[in-house]
Amino acid sequence: MKFLAGLFLLVSFSVIGQSQSYYFPERNTAWEQKSPKEYNIDTFKLQEAVSFAESNEYSGSRDLRIAILKGFEREPFHEILGPTKKRGAPAGMILKNGRVIAQWGDTKRVDMTFSVTKSFLSTMAGLALDNGLITSTNDKVGQYIWDGTFEGSHNSKITWEHLLQQNSAWSGELWGGKDWADRPPKEGGIDDWKFETPKEPGTVMEYNDVRVNALAYALTHVWRKPMPVVLKEHIMDKIGASTTWRWYGYDHAWTEVDGMKMKSVTGGGHSGAGLFISTEDMARFGLLFLNDGKWKQERLISEDWIKMAIAPSKPNVNYGYMWWLNKKGDRHWEGLSENIFYAAGFGGNFIVVDKENDLVVVTRWLEPTKVGDFMTRVNAALRYN
Repeated sequence: MKFLAGLFLLVSFSVIGQSQSYYFPERNTAWEQKSPKEYNIDTFKLQEAVSFAESNEYSGSRDLRIAILKGFEREPFHEILGPTKKRGAPAGMILKNGRVIAQWGDTKRVDMTFSVTKSFLSTMAGLALDNGLITSTNDKVGQYIWDGTFEGSHNSKITWEHLLQQNSAWSGELWGGKDWADRPPKEGGIDDWKFETPKEPGTVMEYNDVRVNALAYALTHVWRKPMPVVLKEHIMDKIGASTTWRWYGYDHAWTEVDGMKMKSVTGGGHSGAGLFISTEDMARFGLLFLNDGKWKQERLISEDWIKMAIAPSKPNVNYGYMWWLNKKGDRHWEGLSENIFYAAGFGGNFIVVDKENDLVVVTRWLEPTKVGDFMTRVNAALRYN
């Protein structure tokens, strides 16, 4: 272990027979930059990828309140329940071994990051498991949360894993949100959706913010702390994140634990709220996962948890514990490593972890349908031989 100019620490270790050196930036210091050529990366092709990200801005309004209402206008009863924020222009960073080899836009600007929040939320479950607050993700959630949220013939079957893989089919209402009204089927109407028999837990992956918020609620009670406090103490302070990020819940989403009122946060910004964060802080979080849960010499997340988090679920090979996986399925990026995993959010927010190439890629406000093309361009820059 050695320090250079007191700003960063290098950790050397063996990966697939090669000695790698990762850089971990300290808080409030300039991130170390390297020329792509120093890693035998094609500078011209990498710049082409950056230009592609800059020129394919998300087509929705920069006023995210408008973008949210339009994006989910088909949902009955949908409304803004938590904070929103007007967004900035496209921004991003590409890290190689933790060092910046490309960046664009305002990387310090704090913006909503929508469902990228889910990957932070699943990490709170991982920390609960690592700290013995949850014995197993196969445990029934009702063993821990006995207030009726996970009771009944259907909801009592739900495990932590079901919630983390978004195949719980949790049925009910939370903070005014009804599970059946969140991203309803393309066919039918309210009566069809409302009275549809819930699917068996563990059988079908359904993207559903009400059910994700049920996970956040359950973890708040297990930790007996608000999720932002857990995230700050166990992760963000330790990785040198800024003090600018915020994690919101809906305005009325208060619960009581040990006689204290606590805000139960959301796992996304579907109705407002969620994580508001800078590109640079997102990159730090990605770097932690690139390094298998260690920051410098300190282990923050167990390797066992990360293996579980990026293991394909049976209902959806492209989804783990709230991380998307580049396996051969409906969301496969052809020609790219199947070991890539990533966090993805509405409006084109992504944290991509490519372990085979020691890369972390953060891109914001990229048209979501273009992310595969963007990553293909990044990958082409690595083909220097």
